[in-house]
Amino acid sequence: MEPDCSSRHWGSGRPIVLLAAWTFNSNVWGSHIASFNESGFRCVAPDRRGHGRSDAPSNGYDADSLADDVAAVLDQLDLRDAILVAHSMGSIEAVNYLARHGSDRISKLVLLAPVTPYLTKTDDNADGVPKAAIEAQYRAIASNFPVWIADNEAPFFTPQTIAATRNWIKTMMLDVSLQVALACRATIASTDLRSAVGKIDRRALIVHGDKDASAPLPITGAKTARLIPGSKLVVIAGAPHCLVLTHEDQVMRETLDFIRA
Repeated sequence: MEPDCSSRHWGSGRPIVLLAAWTFNSNVWGSHIASFNESGFRCVAPDRRGHGRSDAPSNGYDADSLADDVAAVLDQLDLRDAILVAHSMGSIEAVNYLARHGSDRISKLVLLAPVTPYLTKTDDNADGVPKAAIEAQYRAIASNFPVWIADNEAPFFTPQTIAATRNWIKTMMLDVSLQVALACRATIASTDLRSAVGKIDRRALIVHGDKDASAPLPITGAKTARLIPGSKLVVIAGAPHCLVLTHEDQVMRETLDFIRA
């Protein structure tokens, strides 16, 4: 039996499907949903398996299963002419959904600080992150997740990000079991979507910050934009990986302008 992947539904009109970052749940989209609803869009924000209100099975955190979970939500709700908006790890789900299930239900794609197309350094991906560095981070998370979060907090936000926002996100991350967090982390590192990205046949917007320490612009957003035919790349000066919150106004403006164009 497939796990129950819960999702939030608000508003009416053309659907926007919001896919969240690693260890984030659908609550992170609250103010975005309010803005989209006000602009006449219906929002569907799934909780990835193991996150938020969804079931947490002991398996199925690979890229294909996660993409199939997205497909199950779109099929169950019979969403059509939908806009996929994905932040960070959500970009893997969005791109792999298009690769596995096609674009019949999707009209446009928005990737916010994506981790695509492939993070790990290999012989044919020379600018990726060395495997030793990825493995060291994995071990640090496994050893003491709260300490790892604290050690990586500063570059994830901006100096102006208030404590309440920081604490909200840190609590959200720690609400995910360590086993799920590690399984999803392994998926981010191992998933090679270079071929899939190049086959995307829908208009795409990529929004990325030039201060992103988690998914550095040159090896993620910029490379993804080059691979997607006809895509648009918007670089936000000073934005970190959590740009959906730290630079929400700019992200929403760029996203709405793209959707309406």
